Amino acid sequence: MTTVRDQDFDAWYVQAYPRVRAAVTLAVGDADLAEESTAEAFARALVNWSKVRAATSSHAWVYTVAMNQARSTLRRRGVERRWLRRQAAQPVVHQAPPVEPDDPLWRAVGQLPNRARTAVALRYVADLSEAEVAEVMGIARGTVAATLHQARKRLGELLADTNEEERTP
Repeated sequence: MTTVRDQDFDAWYVQAYPRVRAAVTLAVGDADLAEESTAEAFARALVNWSKVRAATSSHAWVYTVAMNQARSTLRRRGVERRWLRRQAAQPVVHQAPPVEPDDPLWRAVGQLPNRARTAVALRYVADLSEAEVAEVMGIARGTVAATLHQARKRLGELLADTNEEERTP
């Protein structure tokens, strides 16, 4: 059964989709990315149809969402390219095997909250800059810095406790 809401969206979609896709294609210069971003924007528009329909310009709303999606994808690709270039530029060195999971440091890292654990892994294991960590995690750079500060503080506490336990008979 088709509702009036669905009919309104369907008519708008048929009319708006080609124009939005064309505009996004022109703006980003990548037809596949534009297609993907525009489809995602219209999917979000359907979910939020009452809000989109009531907006001053539903076309502007969906175009903004599509462009934001495309920009996000382009940023992610840029981070991936920089990381790959950095890896390719590093000389191949036979590295020691990864630290065993029972190492006190990694046990302590495992006790951190998820966001702190992720930030530590991206910053200190993947060797990403704070700005790149922020981009990957979708948070502000200042939030990354604060999260890493708190994580280092907590790791210091956890490792101090571990050292005290080892010294106590």
